[in-house]
Amino acid sequence: MRGALPTALSSAGAVAIALLVGAVVILLSGQNPLVAYAALFDGAFGGVEPITETLVAATPLILGGLAFAVAAQAGLFNIGIEGQLVLGGLAAGLVGALPLGLPAVVHLPLALLAAVVAGGVWGAVPGFLKARTGAHEVITTIMLNYLAFRVSTVVIDLEDRLPVNPNLQATNAAEAGARLPRFVEGTRMHAGFLLALLAAAVLWYLLYKTTLGYRLRTVGLSRGAAAYAGIAWGATITLAMAMSGVLAGLGGATDTLGLQGRYYNVAAGYGFTAIAVGLVGRNHPLGVVLAGLLFGALNAGATRMQNTAGTSRDLVSVLLGLVILSVSAFAVFDQFRRRRQLAATAGTGGSGGDRAAAAAAEPELESRPPQPAV
Repeated sequence: MRGALPTALSSAGAVAIALLVGAVVILLSGQNPLVAYAALFDGAFGGVEPITETLVAATPLILGGLAFAVAAQAGLFNIGIEGQLVLGGLAAGLVGALPLGLPAVVHLPLALLAAVVAGGVWGAVPGFLKARTGAHEVITTIMLNYLAFRVSTVVIDLEDRLPVNPNLQATNAAEAGARLPRFVEGTRMHAGFLLALLAAAVLWYLLYKTTLGYRLRTVGLSRGAAAYAGIAWGATITLAMAMSGVLAGLGGATDTLGLQGRYYNVAAGYGFTAIAVGLVGRNHPLGVVLAGLLFGALNAGATRMQNTAGTSRDLVSVLLGLVILSVSAFAVFDQFRRRRQLAATAGTGGSGGDRAAAAAAEPELESRPPQPAV
C-alpha cells in the first residue's frame, strides 16, 4: 500500500481543482458559487432522505466502477459495462418476475445469479476474442453494447413466452421474494448498497491478497513479465473480463430488484458513468467506492441546487467532466515524473541510490507471492 496515500491525495486534489474551476463557471453565469455548493451539499447530505438518495445513486456506479477497475488492473479497457449492466438487469428482471412460489432466500439469490451469469458471459466474450484473435476489447465491447440493447428490445416483445409487458417496455414486476429489501422506512434505500460494499471488499482481497490477483495485475503491468512467470495471458484476460461482467451484471440487478422493482428497456447510462468512476477511483476498490459516493452525491444534490440556488443541474455534468480531466491530468503528470526518474537512473549507471529511486518509481504489486512462477 506504499503508493496508496499519494494516489488518494492526488485524487482529492483533482476533485478540489474541479470544484474551484466549477466555482469560476458559476460566477461567470452570474450565480453565487457558495450558495450553489451549499445547496448541492444539502441536497446530498442534508438529512436522512438526501443521504439515502446519495447511496442509492452511488450503488450501480460503485459496482460498475469495480467492473471497470478489475479489467483495468489486467490492462484492459472495458467500455462494454453498459451492455453488461443491461443484460444483468434483464436477466434479474426475468427470473425475478417468474411466479415460482419460492421463498426469498431462494428466489432472490436465483435472480442475482442469473444477473451475474448473464453479465459474466457477455464480458467474457470480448476477453476470449482478444485472447484468441487479438481483437481489441474497445471495439468488441462497443459492438456488444449495441447488441445487448437489441437483445433487450427483442426479449421485451416476447410476451407470449416470457414474463414481460411490451406496453411498458419492461418485464413484469418482480415477485416480493425476489426483491432486494429496503431497510430505511420511507426512503428508496435498499440492500444493493451493502452488496456493492461487499463486492468492493471481496475484490480488494482478490486483487491484493491472492495469487489470482497477482496474476491479473502482473498481466496488466507487463505481458512479457507475465509470460516469464508462467502466467497464461489469454486465460487471465478472459477471466478478468468475465469478472468485470459479473460485477456489471450485479450492478444491473441492484437497479432492477432494488430500485425499480422490474427491468425497464431504457438504458440508464450507468455503465458509461461507471467508467469515469473507475478512472477517478484510480482502479482501486476503495477509491472506486469513494468516487461512486462522490458521483452519487453530485447526482442527488443536483435538483436541490437547481431549485434552491437557481443554478442549472447541468452544472453537475460540467463538474463531473472537470473531475475526470483533473484526475487524468494528475495521472499523466505522475507517469511523466516516474519516467523522468527512470531515465535519470539509467543515465547515471544505476547506483544503489538510483536503484532505490527506480524501485520507488515502479508501480507496486502489493502482497507479492514468495514464488515468482505462478
